[in-house]
Amino acid sequence: MANIIKATDLTLAYDRGKNEIIKNANFSIKKGEFVFITGPSGSGKSTLLKSFYGHLKPAGGSMIVGGVELSGVSTSKLQELRTHMGMVFQDYKLINEWTVAKNVVLPLMIAGYSLDVQQTQAQRLLRHVKLTEYGNKHPFELSGGEQQRVGIARALAKNPMLILADEPTGNLDEYSSNVIWDLMENACGQLETTVVVVTHRIPTIFSLPYRHFIIENKGVYEVH
Repeated sequence: MANIIKATDLTLAYDRGKNEIIKNANFSIKKGEFVFITGPSGSGKSTLLKSFYGHLKPAGGSMIVGGVELSGVSTSKLQELRTHMGMVFQDYKLINEWTVAKNVVLPLMIAGYSLDVQQTQAQRLLRHVKLTEYGNKHPFELSGGEQQRVGIARALAKNPMLILADEPTGNLDEYSSNVIWDLMENACGQLETTVVVVTHRIPTIFSLPYRHFIIENKGVYEVH
């Protein structure tokens, strides 16, 4: 299987390279894999995730995502790469003034897809996350778990090669968390989407094979 992400001697830093968060990391993630990234608070989990979508450029070494070297990537090339990614955040980042259905198809709106395509995809995705009846509601009318399911539907809108999730169940109760993990398992298992999740705790109930990376002392290590 081809690598979706490959880091070689990767160093990530803020303050023009003075404050190293990750140093000389080497790892790769293949197509269709489910990967958890854990580590103590402040260890650099979210920083590493940001580097995968080019929000933070490497201060040293190489980071290749989807065949694109991110060290010196142009803005246009980075924007094109991001169209093949889906993002899931802890705080959902939904637009309260918009309906649930419109929130779901935001990536399609940005890409200029027709209204027909948007409506068809919204129905399909809301059915997938079991929110078929919620399309005309607004995010503030939904529970936290339901809002996160909208976030996952939005992440899947363009059939991405890669989903990046930052603490996707951090604010949710156990039932809602289990629903979210089930949906993300399905995205990986059925759609062969690569899924990378930053989390404080790996769920105890998880049926897919997965890989586990831990960040310690600026290094990224695989747990076997």
